[in-house]
Amino acid sequence: MGRSGSCGRGSMWRLRAGSSALRGGAWARISGRARAGAEAEAAMERAVVRCVPSEPKLSLSFALADGSHKHMQRDQSEPLGRALSRIATNALKGHAKAAARKGRRAAEPGAGASAAGAAEPLVKLYYREEAVGDDVLNVDAWQDGAVLQIGDVKYKVERNPPAVTELQLPRYIMAGFPVCPKLGLEFGEPERSLFRWFREARPGAAAGAPGAPACAAPADGDGDAPAAEASAGPAWVEVGGAHERVFTPSNADIGLRLKLRCTPGNGQRLGPSRELESAGPVEAGPGACTFDQRHLYTKRVSGDGLVRAVTYNVLADVYAHTEHSRAVLYPYCAPYALGLDYRLNLLQKELSGYSADVLCLQEVDRAVFHDSLAPALDAFGLHGLFRLKQHQHEGLATFFRRDKFSLLAQHDIAYQQALAADPLHGELLERLAHFPQARDRVLQRSSALQVSVLQSTKDSSKKICVANTHLYWHPRGGHIRLIQMAVALTHLKHVTQDLYPGIPVLFCGDFNSTPSTGMYSFVSSGSISEDHEDWASNGEEERCSMSLTHPFRLKSACGEPAYTNYVGGFHGCLDYIFIDFTALEVEQVIPMPSHEEVTTHQALPSVSHPSDHIALICDLKWK
Repeated sequence: MGRSGSCGRGSMWRLRAGSSALRGGAWARISGRARAGAEAEAAMERAVVRCVPSEPKLSLSFALADGSHKHMQRDQSEPLGRALSRIATNALKGHAKAAARKGRRAAEPGAGASAAGAAEPLVKLYYREEAVGDDVLNVDAWQDGAVLQIGDVKYKVERNPPAVTELQLPRYIMAGFPVCPKLGLEFGEPERSLFRWFREARPGAAAGAPGAPACAAPADGDGDAPAAEASAGPAWVEVGGAHERVFTPSNADIGLRLKLRCTPGNGQRLGPSRELESAGPVEAGPGACTFDQRHLYTKRVSGDGLVRAVTYNVLADVYAHTEHSRAVLYPYCAPYALGLDYRLNLLQKELSGYSADVLCLQEVDRAVFHDSLAPALDAFGLHGLFRLKQHQHEGLATFFRRDKFSLLAQHDIAYQQALAADPLHGELLERLAHFPQARDRVLQRSSALQVSVLQSTKDSSKKICVANTHLYWHPRGGHIRLIQMAVALTHLKHVTQDLYPGIPVLFCGDFNSTPSTGMYSFVSSGSISEDHEDWASNGEEERCSMSLTHPFRLKSACGEPAYTNYVGGFHGCLDYIFIDFTALEVEQVIPMPSHEEVTTHQALPSVSHPSDHIALICDLKWK
């Protein structure tokens, strides 16, 4: 699009030429009349049209000779002639304002008359060198490649070019940790777009030395020179080789701000670039983290026929960043390390380094999913799904690798809603009617089950049912967890036997149950007796003794680690990856962090670990 600034003085309507320079080696392939045509097209300004069938209006953006930018909204069903008439009026007003600015000297006679007496310029739209009729509707008239003429200035019409609709950088950036911008595109694809990263020049850096300002370079796609490099303001140095969406700053960047330039593309063309500077400078990282050694086992994505599964309770910000958490739950953790911006840096590096194919997260804040984790993991090839708990600000997130899996269906439930209303659970509800106190407590809990049916992109016969949950947390809630698990397994039976017969289950989550509990025994053995002690976990008044069974053959893929949760007052194994061992087998389990690593800062979370839980990771293969 056009830029601000003075225009050439040869014509009142003329804009600066050459704003869309051809890229790369294109000139070498153009000769004769073809080159002349290309030069003429390159000399045109751009008129950008956005026209979406689902919206009643289209938008038209272009720059006038006075340097002003026009952004018009017109009905798609309006005749073209009305739109062109409005453009002519705007052009005349722009010229009048420009003439008035130049003629404000009191000694200059007739300046006002010149502005008032100017005639509206001729405004026409051409397509394939033929004028488009005034009665043609806007939706049909403004075609890609058409030429808009205003006076003697021509604009190349670009209909629905790739555009950046959203670009955000993290508020807190640390050396050694990936910077994953949140990116929104329209008519474009991230993998077809161009990215260039810059660092702020250090004051006093010698020309040509590392950290010295770079010469201004044309932006990709629109020919604009980057304003920051060429004009007043901070000087920027392009980071060599940094052309990916994700950038990891080094220790050399500490104290410097970063800038990202994104040029959206779709494989056929590039759209206007957009730039964004970081809010603050790069900060120093914490040094060694608990997950660094684990990343040595997960540098590469698992091979064909394998599925790398990860489950992780990431500690919701609503629980971590409170006075209670700082003073009571995690008094040993430095307050800044409980801050969300700090923990997100650690989380994004940890999760991206596991190269997961299926990633199940618990305690994910809604805003964290949408603004941070989903955009960050998308850049590493993972697509995310989110399930919010009822009446909560956090929930469950399941990610899967796009080039390995596609999503067939989602069958999420809230336990209390399913138990109360779904006929699948009618028998269980009837049995609970004999234990009203226990029934009411179950129906008051907000826990959920996220169920995603995935299909292999390499072999359509391979499908898998990925379940993700976070069961009730209270230490005296063993009977509640048993009921929730009964609902979950009945629902999964319906999905894997009625809807998608024969597909295996991969059941991940924070089950808030150690291996000695009734819940773990129920899942692993297939049954629970009515005399199990967990039915009275909250006292005899809430006892709800009953026998339960389920049809699955499940086992913990990562065994029974000494702990997956390590805080000041408790440590134990609460998290599991349960697999259907009739269809899946374990290829390898990624070792847990050493006890020394976990306790370096007394307990979790810490400056080197973002959660009070530890991720479980294993590679699985189909039998």
